[in-house]
Amino acid sequence: MKKLLLFTMLLGYFAAYSQGTVTGNVADSDLGGPLPGANVLESGTSNGTVTDFDGNFTLNVSSNSGAVVVSYLGFIKKTVKFTLSGGTANLGTVVLEADANTLAEVVIVGTGVIDLAEDRKTPVAVSTITAQEIQDKVAGNVEITEALKNTPSAYVSGQSGFGDSQFFLRGFDQTNIGVLLNGQPVNGMEDGRVYWSNWAGIADIANAIQVQRGLGASKLAISSVGGTTNIIMKAADRNEGGFARFLGANDSYFKGTAAYNTGVNESGWAFSVLLDYWQAHRKWSRGTYGEGQNYFFAVGYKPNETHSFNFLVTGAPQLHGQKWSQSRDIIEADPKFNQHWGYNDVDGDFGNISSERQNYYHKPVVNLNWDWTMSESSELSTVLYASWGRGGGTGDRGNGRIRTEDPDGDGPLYGQIDYPAIYEANSAIGVGGDYSNDLGAGYIRRSSVNNHQWFGAVSNFNHDFSDNFSMNVGVDARMYTGDHFRQVANFYGLTGWSNDRPDGAVVTTAFDANPWASLSNFADESERINYDYSEDINYIGGFGQLEYATDKFSVFVQGSVSSQSYQREDRFAELTSDKVSRDGYNIKGGLSYTIAEEHTIFMNGGYYSRQPFLDNIFSFSGSNADIITPEVENEIIRSVEGGYHFSTSGFRANFNAYITDWANRTISYIDDIIDPDTKEEIEISVLQRGIRQYHTGAEFDLSWRASSWLTLNGYISGGSWIFKGTSSNSVYNLDTQELLSEDEGVNRQGVKVSSAPQFTTGLGARAKIVAGLSVDGNINYRDRHYEFTDAGTSAVDYEPSRLQPYSITDLGLSYNFNLGGSNDLSFRANVFNVFDYIGLANTDAFGYYTENGRTYNASLRYNF
Repeated sequence: MKKLLLFTMLLGYFAAYSQGTVTGNVADSDLGGPLPGANVLESGTSNGTVTDFDGNFTLNVSSNSGAVVVSYLGFIKKTVKFTLSGGTANLGTVVLEADANTLAEVVIVGTGVIDLAEDRKTPVAVSTITAQEIQDKVAGNVEITEALKNTPSAYVSGQSGFGDSQFFLRGFDQTNIGVLLNGQPVNGMEDGRVYWSNWAGIADIANAIQVQRGLGASKLAISSVGGTTNIIMKAADRNEGGFARFLGANDSYFKGTAAYNTGVNESGWAFSVLLDYWQAHRKWSRGTYGEGQNYFFAVGYKPNETHSFNFLVTGAPQLHGQKWSQSRDIIEADPKFNQHWGYNDVDGDFGNISSERQNYYHKPVVNLNWDWTMSESSELSTVLYASWGRGGGTGDRGNGRIRTEDPDGDGPLYGQIDYPAIYEANSAIGVGGDYSNDLGAGYIRRSSVNNHQWFGAVSNFNHDFSDNFSMNVGVDARMYTGDHFRQVANFYGLTGWSNDRPDGAVVTTAFDANPWASLSNFADESERINYDYSEDINYIGGFGQLEYATDKFSVFVQGSVSSQSYQREDRFAELTSDKVSRDGYNIKGGLSYTIAEEHTIFMNGGYYSRQPFLDNIFSFSGSNADIITPEVENEIIRSVEGGYHFSTSGFRANFNAYITDWANRTISYIDDIIDPDTKEEIEISVLQRGIRQYHTGAEFDLSWRASSWLTLNGYISGGSWIFKGTSSNSVYNLDTQELLSEDEGVNRQGVKVSSAPQFTTGLGARAKIVAGLSVDGNINYRDRHYEFTDAGTSAVDYEPSRLQPYSITDLGLSYNFNLGGSNDLSFRANVFNVFDYIGLANTDAFGYYTENGRTYNASLRYNF
């Protein structure tokens, strides 16, 4: 009797549980193709299934009506109601929309060392750019920084040559924005600079970019005053497949790319490779030619569920002609004019075009990631990395430059460089020299070489004490050596170059300004000219974070300490500096409260004591081993920010407000001036200390999926960025070390920071016209951009001068052809600066930059 009762109860249970079946298909809204492996879960239960290769699913459900929840990594979760009829319900095609705000699926390795905002419950001001956006809009004749310009308080400028763009965030330039590549810092150890030309291939291998404005989520003690930009590179892909793409653009730009992933085999190995080549007659202005390659190779190994490894090597050797800022007169006469190039019919470097200012560099990067899942509550992530930078930039040396005549005869243009005439004049001189030969010094193209070796490691241990309480601790170590010297790149008919070394030797060997040759073929110590010195920087830091989070409330505290040593050796002066050590630290904290499921408010604050850059430790005057006295102290950064986030399935809005107070800043640089007594041009070094910048502002951005075919994005940001207090300004003659002028009390109160526009707003839209066809566009407006003010500019009688406000419109079109299975063909076209606005976009100490006029590109990509 008991067995019969048990059987009856089980029969009733299964009958109650298996009321019927729900079927359907899950598809990608952008590509229209199926999503294999999507999760389908009966709402309120643990009963679920996954879709097959064609995106189809069948799920036994326990009630006549209810809902299923459909989810897939990188897409917005969707809930679909059902009602059984005759025991079945067919939901048809369930279309999932891509989620631009999640990055979890793209981080295959390095989950503990890649500091993503979503890894922490307490929010920050953040914007995310997906791989699809990067591939659509910045693959080709466009810098990867262009992907960042549609975010609040971000500004991109100086794109006159390939890789020469400048990125600003909340009014701070990229030397003070922490740039991370898979969690490893890439800002220059000496001066914080980021040379985007070194990373020309990143757009092809980037899975996403996350811009964290202000304090951000990074635990490292990096040079982050304005924020952090985290570029996430692809790893060895889990899925088999590849693609080939051909892209063409204005001014004979061509780019070809091929990539293949083996997928994970039965032993846990995966391999990925990508190769790329590009070249162009120019970017937009004359003389801005370019050529380069990109290579990427990755090996992944996952022997079990506990350990995961990934090794990758990538590099993007390139060369390009540069264009610097120009005077207003030149821009008004011909905005495409570039004074640095000419036609070299004798031994042209790029066809028969040669540029006095050519950048060439090759920076191979290698890293090894190891992720160890120690237990359900503990993880350890480690990355070891290394890079070897080789190359530099060219310029003139001597007094023998000859230009063609001004083509108009009466305008401000002073002609291109006349290389045939220079050859003829140099041939009459024989051995040229640094302003010493009676017949004239002659003219050479020199290379300022910046070679370096950089080794580092970041390791992070994460432990969850409970569902609510977690801890991170880690270490960050870096070792850097930079070699800086000049060498001859082209003699242009001279037989040698003299009077440019302390030993008086005549240099007779030239070295090609080529990124591949620069790896091993550069001047030894006996062939270097003008200067020759090295710099060593060693850095060790520790960091930690504690966070407590519930469904409603979260609070965190984060801190780091670091020690950095600097040493310089001047080989020409035969001097080595004392080793200088500086300690630094930072502490950040914050809290958030979720008012309701969609509404969250937060507040964060931080204090940084940041070590000065090496270039502010040593003097430009005298020997390169001289330490500035009195010694430069740490910079102090205080910041506080608050915000409100609202989010539903189809709408997101964020409001942020911030204050950043940056005190005790030091700036040093080299410049040229006209001596008031001799009326001759002399080189000077400038040292400015005690500078204080005060940045306040607010930002608002939104994303609205207005319908299944239309998505809208918008932002508005405004700030007040000024200097405060007083600073000192000292000017030295670089050759004689004579102090030319000194002002200990320059009044800077209220002078506008001139680096970027202080008001920006933009609107973007993407519309799906028919299956596979979509169009998109963005318009960005810039205002309250003040003309350059040197840190020595006094507030007395100061009248801020503003650049003209302007807007730039970009448009794009995509069409995807589904060829069946995993094969598809996609066409993409972009037009940048549609209305061909050519106006002043930025300003520096030497002149103005313009926006590039209308440019365009189009590509065809085959996925297999």
